[in-house]
Amino acid sequence: MTAMSLASMQRPLPSRPMAMAVVGGLACALAIGKAYPVTMDTHSGALVPLCATAAENSPLDKVEPIGSYALPNVPGQRVTIVRVSYGPGGSSRPHRHAGSVTAYITKGEIRSQLGGGPVETFGVGQSFFEPPGSTHLVSANASATEPAELIAVFVADEGAQLTTYLE
Repeated sequence: MTAMSLASMQRPLPSRPMAMAVVGGLACALAIGKAYPVTMDTHSGALVPLCATAAENSPLDKVEPIGSYALPNVPGQRVTIVRVSYGPGGSSRPHRHAGSVTAYITKGEIRSQLGGGPVETFGVGQSFFEPPGSTHLVSANASATEPAELIAVFVADEGAQLTTYLE
């Protein structure tokens, strides 16, 4: 065995089907965005409630819209992409999302817990999936000293409220 193959065997890699699904989803969303650029302008106001209140524990916590596009091959469905940034120790209140959500970690480490499941920590290059209607009990920066960031890709009904906070 070569040194390269030994090194790759020693660190865990994300499952190939999941990694391909995330990459494929992001590629499709970007391709659709280039084909239909006017759609973001038409519907960007729909993201304001999500962006205004999603991240709240640190002045550095924020949610920024990246794009929102109707899916021409799936009438009534929309893909929406946002960047979620958490400052050190930042988090979001428990919530649920409309439709399906795939999150891809781009900076730091994110702690996440979906209703009834374990608290998991995801690092740069890893992803997790939230099925429709699941409760997201923990969404937080795992570090008290470094920032963290993820890209979230929503696929939901046209006009759906993307985030609903739990009481």
